Amino acid sequence: MTNDLIAAARLVLGEFALGEDLSAGSVAAALRTEAGHIYTGISLKLDCGIGFCAEHSAIAEMLKHRETRIAAIVALSEQGIRPPCGRCRELMLQVSPANAATLVAIADGQSLALRELLPHHWRAPGRGA
Repeated sequence: MTNDLIAAARLVLGEFALGEDLSAGSVAAALRTEAGHIYTGISLKLDCGIGFCAEHSAIAEMLKHRETRIAAIVALSEQGIRPPCGRCRELMLQVSPANAATLVAIADGQSLALRELLPHHWRAPGRGA
């Protein structure tokens, strides 16, 4: 994982209160598209399951610019790099089946291709990953 993505995520990292027991920014993400653009996002910790992960936020930002191919992605909290949850992994793949090759940071100095994190995808062959 390149340091520029980690640095970009650190720029937006920092939890802040939205209300009682509600917050944003405890996790930040940065991704680089195949075109070389970097997009960032932050997590939302909200009630009723309406919050979302930082990766979702960064991917939404990317989609606003009509890009779908993610070359690399990292998410981090104050404790360090956080591997993406299953929902985030699935989102990356559904945005573009080509994202199976996305380099995903899973720990300091460790990255895997998304296809390695979703080895037995639920979609039938020829319909996705």
